[in-house]
Amino acid sequence: MNLESLLNTIYKLIMLYGPKLLLAVVIWLIGSWAIKMTLKGLRKTMENRDYDVSLKKFLLNLLHWSLKIVLAVVVLGTVGIETTSFAAILASFGLALGLALQGSLGNFAGGVLIMIFKPFKIGDLIEAQGQTGSVKQIEIFTTRLTGLSNKEIIMPNGALSNGNIVNYSTEGTRRVDLIFGVGYDSDIKKTKEILMRVLTSHPKVLKDPAPTVNVLELADSSINLAVRPWCKTPDYWTVYFEITENTKAALDTAGIEIPYPHQVEIRKQG
Repeated sequence: MNLESLLNTIYKLIMLYGPKLLLAVVIWLIGSWAIKMTLKGLRKTMENRDYDVSLKKFLLNLLHWSLKIVLAVVVLGTVGIETTSFAAILASFGLALGLALQGSLGNFAGGVLIMIFKPFKIGDLIEAQGQTGSVKQIEIFTTRLTGLSNKEIIMPNGALSNGNIVNYSTEGTRRVDLIFGVGYDSDIKKTKEILMRVLTSHPKVLKDPAPTVNVLELADSSINLAVRPWCKTPDYWTVYFEITENTKAALDTAGIEIPYPHQVEIRKQG
């Protein structure tokens, strides 16, 4: 092949593929710029809405590589490379991966929902899936709690996001529900006054909402009174235990009986 033939061949290749290559480069540059602007806007939106740092990083990386793959497929198609089979392979791979990781993807989706809607945050005391504890860590697939007896509880986010969640920390205050029984011969008015003094004298019982003492029921062997003090959430167990102890001492001092079950044994003379 002489030089003239070589130059003609190169010229033909340039005329044939040059415009496509130029167009592919332009599409790549514009697409890369558009992806950069999209990610920048999304990052700003996430920062304004105070998204979790780990969730923000994961979603941005996922979107970045997804858009890059789509852009690469478009560029290859522009050059003239057949991308139908390539797209089919990606779709098949995605389907197989989704079926294999069905449970994990459910937990992932649950983690994303938890981090976006924030039904609880780290440090909150929650009850869910039959467990109660303080939120220690929120991850993509699981949430870690510290149980009331200082045990670690690991809960899958899929089940957690689809079930009922009781958050004891959201409102900042809690009502302590106590029930005390006194004998039927007790003076109810006096008993209520004693119980109210126990509540109002405790430093951690809130004045607003005000504590209440009411007759709950007339049981088989006692008159049961519902004692309802309010306190700040971190003081719940302190108030619960100390009010119980102080009530027993106050009723004993006043000579008011706290009845307990009795058994009557009947013997038949043979």
